[in-house]
Amino acid sequence: MFNYCTLFDSNYLTRGLAMYESLAKHSDDFHLYVFAFDDKSYHLLKMLKYENMTIISLLELEDKALLEIKPSRSAGEYCWTCTPSVIKYSMDKFNLESCTYLDADLYFFSNPAVLIEEMDDASVLITEHRYTPEYDQSKTSGVYCVQFMTFKNDKNGMKVLNWWRNACIDWCFARFEDGKFGDQKYLDDWLERFEGVHVLKNIGGGVAPWNVQQYDLLDNFELVFYHFHNYKLLKGKRVSLGAYRLDKDVIDVFYKPYTKHIQKIGQGLKEHDGENCYHGILERKAFHWKDPLAFIKRQLKASYNVFDLHELLES
Repeated sequence: MFNYCTLFDSNYLTRGLAMYESLAKHSDDFHLYVFAFDDKSYHLLKMLKYENMTIISLLELEDKALLEIKPSRSAGEYCWTCTPSVIKYSMDKFNLESCTYLDADLYFFSNPAVLIEEMDDASVLITEHRYTPEYDQSKTSGVYCVQFMTFKNDKNGMKVLNWWRNACIDWCFARFEDGKFGDQKYLDDWLERFEGVHVLKNIGGGVAPWNVQQYDLLDNFELVFYHFHNYKLLKGKRVSLGAYRLDKDVIDVFYKPYTKHIQKIGQGLKEHDGENCYHGILERKAFHWKDPLAFIKRQLKASYNVFDLHELLES
């Protein structure tokens, strides 16, 4: 049995469910612990009764340490702060031998068990960003990405996890400060700081918009998951795929099927709810005089990835 955990609120519900459904499609021996970060997502998930899924409310997760620092964090920063607590709660509460944290905007194309099995005798698995050189943000955002991380419930694994949880409670903000950034820069020195930490070697895990430029999608490698970082649905039936250079093949292979799946899930949720489709649609920001300059810059870099929804729903 492979145990996974994730967290999201109702604004991320369609992406979280797309991740779950892609995992279920390729895995036959797994369980996902979902931490619902608002009441809407909690009640909807309970009503949907997905197989192989346990839903935990924010009320159940939050302890004194988390509640004390909650007012000092934005919603996003609080999610980052809670990431190690979510993993620890899953293992402690459900007596798991190991647990793998998944970002809600991952999408699986094959069974991730192969990534976890690569750990062998190690206690912790982390994944590199593997930045394309032009997008290298290692100095500010970290060498490793908090996207797919496995912890074993053993001495070395719990030592790392407890240290990380305490560090995130102490400081976890969306800014670079004193060598820290969010929950992520803390991972940079784990190979030196701790024993039993393994860095994923399989290049099929961790394909993302900041590194996909390095991949030939026709190469013979097993793609395990793609990270849909900064995928946003906008008002006016528009979709932003982020500010990285994405070739047509990448959009066809990854973003079009993902958009279709997201929309299908949203329609299903709307039938249950009668009103909302839970895409977390963003309002367009007010016009700024620098907007045309930013548009030209992104066009020149082939990174203006804002599409009408129907373009991504085309075959």
